[in-house]
Amino acid sequence: MADLPSDRLSTESPFTNVGLDVFGPWNISTRRTRGGAANSKRWAVLFTCLSIRAVHIELIESMDISSFINALRHFFAVHGPVKVIRSDCGMNFKGACKELQIILQDENNISKYLNEEGCTWLFNPPHSSHMGGVWEKMIGVSRRILDSMLSQTSSSHLTHKVLLTLMAEVTAIINARPLAPISADAESPFLLTPSTILTQKVCTTSPPPGSFENADLYCQQWKRVQHLANAFWERWRREYLSTLQSRSKWQDSQPNVKEGDLVLLRDSQVKRNQWPMALVTMAHPDDDGKVRKLELKVTKGGTIKAFLRPETEVVVLMPS
Repeated sequence: MADLPSDRLSTESPFTNVGLDVFGPWNISTRRTRGGAANSKRWAVLFTCLSIRAVHIELIESMDISSFINALRHFFAVHGPVKVIRSDCGMNFKGACKELQIILQDENNISKYLNEEGCTWLFNPPHSSHMGGVWEKMIGVSRRILDSMLSQTSSSHLTHKVLLTLMAEVTAIINARPLAPISADAESPFLLTPSTILTQKVCTTSPPPGSFENADLYCQQWKRVQHLANAFWERWRREYLSTLQSRSKWQDSQPNVKEGDLVLLRDSQVKRNQWPMALVTMAHPDDDGKVRKLELKVTKGGTIKAFLRPETEVVVLMPS
């Protein structure tokens, strides 16, 4: 396992270094018609601060570049400029870089997108979601809970405003999670949470008085939101606590994959009885000397293709 990147240990202001990804979609009711209700879809962009682990959620109307740029600009307007952005190689992410005329620089074969304000956009290699564990963990738990909740809720009871308010409530719940074990010291009884660092307030927002049951889904909109927020809180408290248990990491040193090695690709999408093999054309060592990114060359049907993959996706068959 690699050491933490420097932007994970930064002491700069919150949301200076962020990781982001998109999850969804969910069906909502946009307008009433004579035949019923016209439905559309909404996605969410989750921004995670790499240092204090706070999150910010933006709703988007489609997966195109324009909607994502609007969400990105709204995030910048709320939290200020960003120095480092990390994400996967989504087409809307790379398209946003091109649309915003962000300069592409090639430095040690790692794609870095720099704009005039000094923001660096780092893309993880394809098939390497483990390299974005900081924000993927938050998305994984949130998506699982929201999908199971909203799949049982009729789209006619969800509007854009209801979903927008629900995402704000979800953000408050996630940011109120403890970052460190509870102290037994009587002098420091409060929890350290991302919300505490963001707002400089120890107390959290209390829910409105009253109990919100399933019947409230058919009542006023604000009661609908509070019922869904309570459902998310119950699932979040139950499922997030299990992720706080310590797990063993990879401590044993393994030999690096080298240029010229013949490897077998661990591709879950190949058909039966196919064994895709590739030749390592270049290995990219990190600062600690360990190789975690590889450039591979594959020949299929007489066509040579080259692409980037993480080291975890290959098995060495024949060393060079």
